[in-house]
Amino acid sequence: MEESIINEISSLTLAYIGDAVFELEIRNYYLQHGSKRIDKINKRVVSTVNAKNQSLLVDKILPHLSETEEGVYRRGRNSKAMTSAKHTTISEYKRATGLEALFGFLYLCGYQERIKELIEICFDGEAVEEA
Repeated sequence: MEESIINEISSLTLAYIGDAVFELEIRNYYLQHGSKRIDKINKRVVSTVNAKNQSLLVDKILPHLSETEEGVYRRGRNSKAMTSAKHTTISEYKRATGLEALFGFLYLCGYQERIKELIEICFDGEAVEEA
């Protein structure tokens, strides 16, 4: 899809797509870097893809974003969500929404390598310990 068309998509729609993309990339990461037991992978994925943790990951990737990527993140962060997360602050939820919007944008643009780069930055090359 062309960037100009993607820029017309609402930030909440980008976040909706990005939520699925982010979770799938995290599943792939743990499968490649950790346990092969599905119960252990799932436990780690669930603890990584929640809004509170996503908000923390934003701090790791923000310095590495291009102007365009940062703009997409801000647009997602500043969107008016119709719901809120159960166990996070409004600020954490908004930051997580921005992160998901960014991943949705990158996916729709076809920037798979950039998605993988950002996932690697999230983990700082840390080894995945057994859960």
